[in-house]
Amino acid sequence: MSKGRHLLKLIRKTTDCCPMHSQSYNRLSNAPLRKEYAIEMACSAIRYGPGVTEEVGMDLQNIGAERVAVITDGNLVNLPPVQKALHALEKAGVPFEVYDRVRIEPTDTSFKECIDFVRKIQPDAILAVGGGSVIDTAKAANLYTTYPEADFLDFVNPPIGKGLPVTKHLLPLLAVPTTAGTGSETTGVAVFDYEPLKAKTGIANRAIRPTLGLVDPDNIITMPARVTAYSGFDVLCHAIESYTALSYTERGPAPENPKFRPAYQGSNPLSDVWSKHACHIVSKYFKRAVQDPEDYEARCQMHLASSMAGVGFGNAGVHLCHGLSYSISGLNRNYRSPDYPDEIKLIPHGLSVCITAPAVFSATADSSPERHAEIAEILGGKPVRKEDAGTALSDVLREYLDTLGVPDGLNALGYTDDDVPALVSGALPQKRVLCISPIDTSAEPLAEIYSNSMKNY
Repeated sequence: MSKGRHLLKLIRKTTDCCPMHSQSYNRLSNAPLRKEYAIEMACSAIRYGPGVTEEVGMDLQNIGAERVAVITDGNLVNLPPVQKALHALEKAGVPFEVYDRVRIEPTDTSFKECIDFVRKIQPDAILAVGGGSVIDTAKAANLYTTYPEADFLDFVNPPIGKGLPVTKHLLPLLAVPTTAGTGSETTGVAVFDYEPLKAKTGIANRAIRPTLGLVDPDNIITMPARVTAYSGFDVLCHAIESYTALSYTERGPAPENPKFRPAYQGSNPLSDVWSKHACHIVSKYFKRAVQDPEDYEARCQMHLASSMAGVGFGNAGVHLCHGLSYSISGLNRNYRSPDYPDEIKLIPHGLSVCITAPAVFSATADSSPERHAEIAEILGGKPVRKEDAGTALSDVLREYLDTLGVPDGLNALGYTDDDVPALVSGALPQKRVLCISPIDTSAEPLAEIYSNSMKNY
């Protein structure tokens, strides 16, 4: 059986099952299905402030760590954020070993390599210093070190994996983010490319979220312009998607046991506070942070916005911008982005997410016009009538994309209308995020969004 046919078979088997409900969908009783009635707020402890990286040695000393696995990547290992963290461990007398082979946009293979390293040294704590790829890799290493007997697919989201619940206590995981985008220091999600099927998937469980995130704005002041821009667009899409997601009360079925309640619950009053405030910060500081690398205040605020949006989407979830992004990055032929490693063909995550944003929110506006109008007002600074919400939000997003130098749509990334069927096929398995979309996510509406994203200006 071909990889494509195998993936389609898996999708059909779980057509009505949200993988973010993977801990519950096959464990429900035969009782009549009940929609969700509760929300649960969970996030890592967060410490924010310039210089907090230097406290990480004391943190690990305070919990009695005697062997720490430090996870980072080959680009960062000799740069100040990692060196400051290692110096803090040395100063506190905490022994450690460094793994610096994390892959940007990790795969199941790169996850397994880090898992093998951590299993071999048997640490009693893990420290991740890096962007989302590093922190997600550390989450996976922590999980599978705690479950040495587990098959890799046991905890991976359906339809690719089994989505088993995590019932053991994991090792303390401290995360020092070095980009202002993913919010991974706050969430129980680890995303990767599953190479056998060439599909993006992930692990989603509150148990894998970091114990503590140390958000140090000093670690992002040297981020190049494109990294700053695409990380910032990831923040913005996290915030808008979580605020406009399907309401948690419309999600179902409700779990028969609270331990099966999914991490991505749909928009809810608790996440709304964080997501909306992140939009306010973005509206004031995002352009400044990209356009002036010396604007320390703007970069500090965007780092804070990243964590705030992370708390919001970490409990509400994201939907179409992210759901459609995975095939955009996964099917990349030759695109290479400025300010990223030259040797890697790469569509940065934030770019793959934001490139469809105008078309996405034009399509979703009728599901909650008040919310879309509210975000358009926050970002654009002008009153918006709810009947104009879709057009207004799409227009203001196009202005952000254009002003901050984002390539003009999917055409600029090497895609044409002939690629739409393949892009849709790659998006359909992303049930973990599509299941909280406020609109239909069958093939036809997804194809329309991709087609409308070929050019944005």
